Amino acid sequence: MPDSIVVWVAGKNVEVPKGATVAAAVFVAGAFCRTSPSGQPRTPFCGMGICFECRTVINGEPHRRSCQVLCEPGMVITPDEC
Repeated sequence: MPDSIVVWVAGKNVEVPKGATVAAAVFVAGAFCRTSPSGQPRTPFCGMGICFECRTVINGEPHRRSCQVLCEPGMVITPDEC
């Protein structure tokens, strides 16, 4: 079993450690999680699922809290739209 997996974040192929959260993969990719209603890029804030700033689209499913989801091989992660 490999110690790392590959996911796609905002069109980038990103290698992360097995067991990493989607929020960590977004950080490694240098991407952002969502766009605020005013158009500003947002990133995780609390890291424990309370603030909802880390929402992303994961495998086509919008509004997923990236700090609460573990990466899976081949996962596709894109910024969420408000």
